[in-house]
Amino acid sequence: MQYRRLGSSGLEVSRVCLGMMSFGVTGWQPWVVEGDEGVRFVRLALDRGINFFDTADFYSHGVSEEILGRAVRELVPRDEVVIATKVGLPMRNGPNGSGLSRKHIMHAVDASLRRLQTDYIDLYQIHKWDPVTPMEETVEALGDVVRAGKARYLGVSNTAAWQLALAHCHRRHRAGTGFQSVQAQYNLTYREDERELIPFCEAVGLGVVGYSPLARGWLAGTRRTGQAGLTSREAKRAASDAKGLHLYGSPEDEAVLDQLTSVAEARGAPLAQVAMSWIHAHRAVASVIVGAMEEQHLDHAVAALELPLSAEEVVRLEQVYTPRPVKDDAMRVALGVDPPSR
Repeated sequence: MQYRRLGSSGLEVSRVCLGMMSFGVTGWQPWVVEGDEGVRFVRLALDRGINFFDTADFYSHGVSEEILGRAVRELVPRDEVVIATKVGLPMRNGPNGSGLSRKHIMHAVDASLRRLQTDYIDLYQIHKWDPVTPMEETVEALGDVVRAGKARYLGVSNTAAWQLALAHCHRRHRAGTGFQSVQAQYNLTYREDERELIPFCEAVGLGVVGYSPLARGWLAGTRRTGQAGLTSREAKRAASDAKGLHLYGSPEDEAVLDQLTSVAEARGAPLAQVAMSWIHAHRAVASVIVGAMEEQHLDHAVAALELPLSAEEVVRLEQVYTPRPVKDDAMRVALGVDPPSR
């Protein structure tokens, strides 16, 4: 395993991060892996040198955090892992059940700590911006979370560059330090954040944590082959992942997959490894989140670190990309989960 510092901080994270959205209860999504199997995957990740685990209170409405907390408690000393979780998406209906108000943040962080069975969260992240809460209120509340010792570092996910710039500069002005990381949807079929967000992160020293590196299976080729060659869990997710079906599969995505297939075949490597190697080659990317559902998914993610691409291969992979509208990847359209009206 290889490690990098997260942004301008001293925090070292593995370049592969295990995403915990796939672990929880099937009542949340039918493809989710439950209970002991989730703990087993954390063990598999630890065995491969992964020390970075990303979850959110919204995933299975807290059960994902519970599985991660149990796994860490049973398997590894707390100081050897980096636990990241997120706040902001709906946890219940009614007033103050979602968003980034001071009230919701203060309640949510304590609830996450209980579920994670820990005294602190290494990286506490905004899941998506709250359009009705003033940014200053959110940033000040997050600062208080850090000052109270409940979180060590702060991050942002699903953000536009202008939103991040306002929040980061406000926090630096008030506290002398800003955010340390940004989670961005980043893969060969979605590169819109290369325009502004990623350059901003490079300029101010924020670490980029890429998620959906395989475009929810599209860049692994599994959507094109249908059920052929898939494990039962992979097949269940491919058939019922409304979000993935909504976000990926356009003619432009087909062209990218064709080119990826050509490069991978010439290299004699799996599509998934080549696709993730391309992300790792970007100097701003500190880590890549992998939503593993089978052991081989972790193996491909780790092997991608040892598969450097040539400049010619990078050009071939990138030249077919077509700019496109911003994808809504905050659960809203594909899953029909809207924050309660306020």
